[in-house]
Amino acid sequence: MSTAHDTILIVGHGSREDSGNQEIREFVAQWRARRPDWRIEVCFIEFASPSLHDGLLQAARSSRRLLVLPLILNAAGHVKMELPEAIEHTRQHCPGVDIVLAPHLTACDPILAILKRRLRHAMGRLDMPDPTTTGVVLLGRGSSDRGANGEMAKMARWLQEEGDHELVDLAFTGISWPRLERVVQRQMLLGMRQIVVLPYYLFTGTLMERIHRQVAHLRVQCPQIRFECTQHFGFEKEIFELLEQRVADLQAGVPDSKLPCDGCSYREIAHDMGHGHSHEHTHGHAPGEAAVVLHKSTEVLAA
Repeated sequence: MSTAHDTILIVGHGSREDSGNQEIREFVAQWRARRPDWRIEVCFIEFASPSLHDGLLQAARSSRRLLVLPLILNAAGHVKMELPEAIEHTRQHCPGVDIVLAPHLTACDPILAILKRRLRHAMGRLDMPDPTTTGVVLLGRGSSDRGANGEMAKMARWLQEEGDHELVDLAFTGISWPRLERVVQRQMLLGMRQIVVLPYYLFTGTLMERIHRQVAHLRVQCPQIRFECTQHFGFEKEIFELLEQRVADLQAGVPDSKLPCDGCSYREIAHDMGHGHSHEHTHGHAPGEAAVVLHKSTEVLAA
């Protein structure tokens, strides 16, 4: 199907550190250059403008069909709760617009390829690039949603199974456990002489800055260990290709846009408690309003 009357809306998380928001805008600019025949817009769940609700309404009012693509690695409350609610609100205000939602980026082979490449380059910078004595820590944003943490655990396991490292561990920057320092201590006790930290982040922001400070502190605390820390990876070619595949799937009606359901009970409880919205929502929301996602424009998928 043609994209002539479609609008593609990228949904970024947003950061308190504006450099992270600027990187998302730069990502969108680069994607527009790759696809000059597509109309691509951007909005943010929090901390930046346009907000999720404003971005959805603005894009929908000038479109026949709106393709919503979360530029987010793991599905937690924002993807499972706030995004579907905001889409339903937009449908109520723009009833003639077909709004379809793509999955978040998820744990997948293209992102695994990025991590493997980053790990290989980090190993090349080490004095002794021996995987048997080099631990790996996949470090991401923690979540209260077990499904989101599980996606990261899957990536860590895949990274170990497709490489030669005996020790590939998972750590979180907040909310969940273990934290980076504890995992480093564990790897040192198991005989690792070098440690590669792989941040599982698309763009910069306050948490990426914190990670680099933590690694710098660990270098001082543990001078006997050689540390390498890679950068965020949102501008890698695989991310653009993943989104382009999402667009192709939505246009072809591929029935894969249902959100994972393992957080549904959490979503219902949080919605009942009134926590289904981000800080920057500006519209009124009726108590008890159902959060649903319409697949294509006919099938209703209960949240």
